[in-house]
Amino acid sequence: MIFKEIAEGAQGLISSYAMSLRHVFRRPITEQYPEYKRQLPERSRARIILTRSPDGDERCVACYLCSGACPVDCISMESGIREDGRRYAPWFRINFARCIYCGLCEEACPTLAIQLTPDFEFSQNDPLKMVYEKEDLLVDHGGKDPDYDFYEHAGVSERSDKGTHRKEQAPVDVKSNLP
Repeated sequence: MIFKEIAEGAQGLISSYAMSLRHVFRRPITEQYPEYKRQLPERSRARIILTRSPDGDERCVACYLCSGACPVDCISMESGIREDGRRYAPWFRINFARCIYCGLCEEACPTLAIQLTPDFEFSQNDPLKMVYEKEDLLVDHGGKDPDYDFYEHAGVSERSDKGTHRKEQAPVDVKSNLP
């Protein structure tokens, strides 16, 4: 019984040393990074962008869900209301030096405003240069879903009356429900 355990232990040591010895004599594989760039997976997550709705307005309604979902607290913003009643973020800031690119902010966003792109080449020597403001993050397209418009689906009366949005029923008069 004890000899069997010793034999199994010795076999494990010999096989691991043999594997290491086999790799010592192989030619190393070196990829020249700036010239050769490895193909990234389709769903890779890196740089965060703020997208626009189809009408060209910012999608962000400053709901704070992305900053609440962020485990490292790298997203901060301020909420404001425009003259037409639409919410927006007067300033929006992401500290990429703290960001772990987990994608929770993208999943929490109800308006699809915050999206992660595969662009990962934006390192800096100074951590203060890794703090991106709204102007640095805002792009002129809709990102992964360019046709989505939050206010078309939300049922708010910013652009049209209640009950006129897509798949929305007319408002109920609560006094008509009384006995």
